[in-house]
Amino acid sequence: MNWAVEAGLENGKRARVDTTVVETDIRFPSDSSLLWDCVRVITREVKRLGEDAPKAVRGFKDHTRRARRRFQEITRMTRRQRHQQQLPKYRDLLTTTQQVLFAARIVLPKARKKADSCADLMRGIRIRAACDMIEHYCSLADRVVNQTRRRVLEKEQVPVAEKTFSIFEPHTDCIVRGKAQKPVEFGHKVFLAESGNGLITDYGTLDGNPPDETHVGPTLDRHQGTFGKAPDIFAGDRGFYSLANLDLCREAGVKIESIPQRGGSKTAEREAYEKTRVFKQAQRFRAGVEGRISVLMRGRGMRRCLSAGRSRFEVFVGMAVLANNLLILAELLRKKEAARRKRAA
Repeated sequence: MNWAVEAGLENGKRARVDTTVVETDIRFPSDSSLLWDCVRVITREVKRLGEDAPKAVRGFKDHTRRARRRFQEITRMTRRQRHQQQLPKYRDLLTTTQQVLFAARIVLPKARKKADSCADLMRGIRIRAACDMIEHYCSLADRVVNQTRRRVLEKEQVPVAEKTFSIFEPHTDCIVRGKAQKPVEFGHKVFLAESGNGLITDYGTLDGNPPDETHVGPTLDRHQGTFGKAPDIFAGDRGFYSLANLDLCREAGVKIESIPQRGGSKTAEREAYEKTRVFKQAQRFRAGVEGRISVLMRGRGMRRCLSAGRSRFEVFVGMAVLANNLLILAELLRKKEAARRKRAA
């Protein structure tokens, strides 16, 4: 971005902001599917451990068939059947999962002892790595068992912050944005700030589902750090509105703030301002960021991250932003060179 400023390709006079959700590579989470995942994955990892430490896993029973049957029975129930038959099925699935957890934890100390006394260095490393993997999944399974018992058996409303939505991508957040087509999304909320030329000047992968209004102050500070001054036009949707944010825009030196008021009755002054031509033009400019998000999702592949882990997720989002900016810069350079040749002719 600094190079674009030095080359005169971007002046940062206009900025528009919005948030979107990038999905993680998980299926829709249900309590039964999460319990089934715990049973089959822990059993699979214990069997792999048995290839290097067969004596350590002796006595471990495979309960995947029983767990799969309970999972399928719960999944295939009708709404009426759930009221009558769901609890016994869930109790059995919970019992099976806890049996697998108990048996896996008996295996771990035996396997670690075998790794310490193993003469083959590589074999010992494999055994320790397998034990770490089993322990990792067991800790996640504890959380899944706890949230299922609280939600299904005890009828407790478990807070979203205390839930696990995938044992493969445990960093996944549940995002509720009130969208008609997708009321609930699983992934991470991503903040984007775009310039008038289509360059993404600021972005971030967020934790949880913070309100949009919290991002105005930080993005203005970063904009000033990049361009040396606040944008002349700053546009966002209703989610970014707050009286504090309006004050921040004025203090930063924003000439035209275009953030529609959200809720409450408008003062006569505010209502008159939102009817002005400059405000409406800035809102039309703001709508362009939704097109940019569409380009990132469909053209740059940012809709769903197939890489595992939070760090890879952030790299994935960063690469999509980089690809967008490189293509925009190439087009700006082409136009600049064409204009130079036209003047020279």
